[in-house]
Amino acid sequence: QSVSSPSLDIVAIGNAIVDILSPCDDAFIDAQGMTKGSMQLMFSPAEADALYAKMGPGTEASGGSAANTVAGIAALGGKCGFIGQVASDQLGQVFAHDIRATGVHFDTPARNGEPTTARCLIFVTPDGQRTMNTFLGASQFLPAHALDRDLIANAAILYLEGYLWDPEEPRAAMRAAIDIARSAGRKVAFTLSDIFCIGRHGGDFRALIGDGLIDILFANENELLALAETDDFDAAVATIAAKVPTLVVTRSEKGA
Repeated sequence: QSVSSPSLDIVAIGNAIVDILSPCDDAFIDAQGMTKGSMQLMFSPAEADALYAKMGPGTEASGGSAANTVAGIAALGGKCGFIGQVASDQLGQVFAHDIRATGVHFDTPARNGEPTTARCLIFVTPDGQRTMNTFLGASQFLPAHALDRDLIANAAILYLEGYLWDPEEPRAAMRAAIDIARSAGRKVAFTLSDIFCIGRHGGDFRALIGDGLIDILFANENELLALAETDDFDAAVATIAAKVPTLVVTRSEKGA
C-alpha cells in the first residue's frame, strides 16, 4: 500500500501526570512509612490529599514517562504529539499548558467529574534521591474513542508506555492505537516502564512482541531479564532481539 509521508515524528500515549516536588529530610520519609527512592501508588483522592497536606512548599512540573519523552524530543527539534487523559480541573489545565508550551500537539478532551488529574508527590531528600507517591486519577480512564486517529496515522512512530497497560480502558485504547499505526504503515515503539508492569502483564507484552507488533523496544537490564524469563543477560538479549527490529537496553553505569 502507498504510505503518505508522516507530518509528525512521534506521537506518544501515556499517563498525563503533574509532578509536585518538595524537599524533605530522611526523618520525614521514615515517619510516613515510605521506602526511600521508590515509587508507590496511592489509590484514593483522600490518600493523595492527606499526603499533600503534610508536604512542604512544592514546585509543580508536568510529567509522566511518555510525556517527558516527547517533551525532550520536541526540545531537540522533533515534531511530536501526545495523547493522555486529564480531568477538567486546575492540574489538568497546568498539564495541558505545560506540554503545549514545549511545542507538543495535545488536544485529548479533558474528562469531567472525579477522579482528579493524576499527580505524583515527589519528596526530595538532601542527597538528591526522589521518593515518589503517585495518584493516577483521570489518566487511567483514557477511552479508545478519545484517540485522535489522524494524529496517530500521521506520525512516523507511535510510542507507548508500559505503565498505561495496567488499567483496562487505556490498554484497550493502546491496542486500538497499534492497529491504527500499523494500518497506516507506521512503526510502533514500546517502553516496558517498570518491572512490576512485566510481573502483571508480561504475557501480553510477550504476545505483542511475538506477533511482530513492536518495532522498537526499550527496556532496562532488569526489565529485559523479566521479559525473557531468564537471569542470563546475553541470553535475554539474544531471545528478545530476534523478535524486534530494534532493541534498546539501558544498563546504568554500563551504558546502553
